[in-house]
Amino acid sequence: MVTHLSLAHFSLENYHQMIENGLLVNRRVELIDGLILEMSPEGTEHTYFSENLGKKLEKLLEKRAYVRENKPITLSNSEPEPDIAVVKLPRSQYIEHHPYAENILLLVEISKSTLDYDTSIKKKIYAKENIPEYWVVDVNNRKLIVYRSPGLNTYEQTTEWRSAQKISPLAFPDINININDIFCV
Repeated sequence: MVTHLSLAHFSLENYHQMIENGLLVNRRVELIDGLILEMSPEGTEHTYFSENLGKKLEKLLEKRAYVRENKPITLSNSEPEPDIAVVKLPRSQYIEHHPYAENILLLVEISKSTLDYDTSIKKKIYAKENIPEYWVVDVNNRKLIVYRSPGLNTYEQTTEWRSAQKISPLAFPDINININDIFCV
C-alpha cells in the first residue's frame, strides 16, 4: 500500500498570525502559493549585484517610485520577498500593508543558485498576479532575463540582455540602465 502525504497549505491570514505570534522568529521564510519555504542564504555575489542594481534604481527613480530591497510583497496566496521591488508612491501607504500586486511596477530577483526556481515557480506566481514586468539577474551567465506581458500562468514576452546593452523599465521608458552597471565590480 502506498501512502500519499499532503502538504499543509496556509492562508495569508494564518501566515501573518504566525509572524505576529513569534512562530517564525529568526527564520528566513516566505509564503509561496500557500507553502512556507525557507529562503536560501545570500552569497556575496548575490548581495553585491543586488546592491548595484538597487542603488542604480533608487538614484534614477527618486521621487518617482519607491525601491524596496528584500522586503515582502503581499499577493493573493503568497508573500515573497523579492530582491528588489519597484512600487508606486507614496511610501506611506505601506505602513498598513506590504505592497499588493496593483502597487508593483517591477520585480527583480538576483539568481545564482535559484535560477530554476526564479524562472519557473516565481515567474508563474508573478504572471498570475499580473505583475507587469519581472527581471531575473542571472549571476552565473552575467545576463538579465526580462519577462513582460503577463498571461494566465506565464509571461508572453521573454528577452535576454547582456553586457553593453541598455534596458528601460516599462513603467519608466525615459530611463536607461546599462547591463554592465549591474555586473560592474
